[in-house]
Amino acid sequence: MFTGIVEELGEIVRTTDTGGDSALVAVRGPLVTSDARHGDSIAVNGVCLTVVDVDGGIFTADVMGETLRRTALGALRPGDPVNLERAAALNSRLGGHLVQGHVDGVGELLSREPAAQWETVRFRLPAGLARYVVEKGSITVDGISLTVAAVGDDWFSVGLIPTTLKLTTLGAKGPGDPVNLEVDVLAKYVERLLGDRAAGGAR
Repeated sequence: MFTGIVEELGEIVRTTDTGGDSALVAVRGPLVTSDARHGDSIAVNGVCLTVVDVDGGIFTADVMGETLRRTALGALRPGDPVNLERAAALNSRLGGHLVQGHVDGVGELLSREPAAQWETVRFRLPAGLARYVVEKGSITVDGISLTVAAVGDDWFSVGLIPTTLKLTTLGAKGPGDPVNLEVDVLAKYVERLLGDRAAGGAR
């Protein structure tokens, strides 16, 4: 479990095809590897990965083909920056919202509108996710917990403050760039519960 508060802007070192529809990804992140051990969880652009090895500020993780296909990780190349966050501890502050590190779909940055102290950024929503996104609700974009400013049938927008622009990958992304999206898990549970209730009433 994560909070969507990026701890460090890391870097992809290499991606090695290991056969059998999988890859081994090496990521540089001195802060998140400072106390990392084999089996720990680290979110890379919002994707929960399990640490296989740590060596000199670089950690490696196995990535299944399913993950590469269903997230934007497969498009990353050596040198690309990535948002990194270690799994939350039970005694830590919940600065963002509850984030699982399970990507629901890949969106696309549509436009940026700079203002004096922030930017409004609009993203395309994959089909089927819009029902989980509400104005003033939470959404995770490339592992960053953000508040939805506005939402349409196939898009949503957020306001990015200078700190987010400087310390995360969203400061450098442009129109057409893919992003990993995770909607608020609470919305999915509510939908399931209401659906079960409606089905029970129908019976």
